[in-house]
Amino acid sequence: MAKDVLVLAEVYRDALADVTWELLAAGRTIASATGGQVLALVLGPNGAAHAPALGAADRIMVVDDPRLADYAPGPYVAALQEVTAAEQPRAVLLGATSIGWDVAPLLAARINAPLVTGCKEIQPEGEALRVATSFCGGKMMAEVRVDGAPAICMVLPGSFRPADAAGQAKIEPRKLPSPLEPGAVRFDGWVLPEAGDVDITQQDVLVSVGRGIQQKDNLELAENLAGALGGAVCASRPVIDQGWLPATRQVGKSGMTVKPKFYLALGISGAPEHQEGMKGADLIIAVNTDPQAPIFDIAHYGAEVDVLDLLPALTEAIEAKRG
Repeated sequence: MAKDVLVLAEVYRDALADVTWELLAAGRTIASATGGQVLALVLGPNGAAHAPALGAADRIMVVDDPRLADYAPGPYVAALQEVTAAEQPRAVLLGATSIGWDVAPLLAARINAPLVTGCKEIQPEGEALRVATSFCGGKMMAEVRVDGAPAICMVLPGSFRPADAAGQAKIEPRKLPSPLEPGAVRFDGWVLPEAGDVDITQQDVLVSVGRGIQQKDNLELAENLAGALGGAVCASRPVIDQGWLPATRQVGKSGMTVKPKFYLALGISGAPEHQEGMKGADLIIAVNTDPQAPIFDIAHYGAEVDVLDLLPALTEAIEAKRG
């Protein structure tokens, strides 16, 4: 019986993606039950530089190859296929990210392995895996049993508490197959947010606004509150679609996934697509006039009031408290 779990440590612009530590935590859940090890795979030049941050893994494999300098699905799939064939893991875990969506289906097709997308929970069950998966934009959930090995699982960001255990795993160099078949997709360049905008994924405090803010001029009320709290303003999709804030401030499935210490949802109904991007926050407080708003289902605290009445009073109270 296969016991080990292979995790793709996703590298984005020379930095490890946050989902990597969630994948390591999910891998530990499986490996602890099977008696196996968690194997981290890093692809790209200077991959060894990321090894100290991967202490939650038992083994760290690095494919340092110039053909992996810029992401393209062809070389990534080739590297994953090579390592998977050599290690014969029980499961291969990837993030449900743009890279994961590229690579996971191709890998599953090439090695004839079962693929499960939208994974929120993964538990070993004998020689199988029991996986809770989300689909249709988070509107539906299913529980599936995966008997085949290796199982290719795409984990939704925000589903697992990140693993941060220290370790002494040694780096194991690996090589890409050579020659390498040319891929149909090549890297052309990064399209990056405008310089100077706030990176909401790095904020501890977020004041998020939805339709309840009513008009662009009222954003100033949210900005004032965010300033008093030492945070930043973000929004649900309707606000972004109106052009009131840049796309880099959007939270949700089609925007950013955030995990602040405090998330204040103002006038946001809480559609599944929005919840998918913010439910990992440590503390969620929702404010909405509709007592049936879905946002209250995941909020730790809630208030049924008009945000336009609350914002000025709340900002004034916080500023007075801080002197």
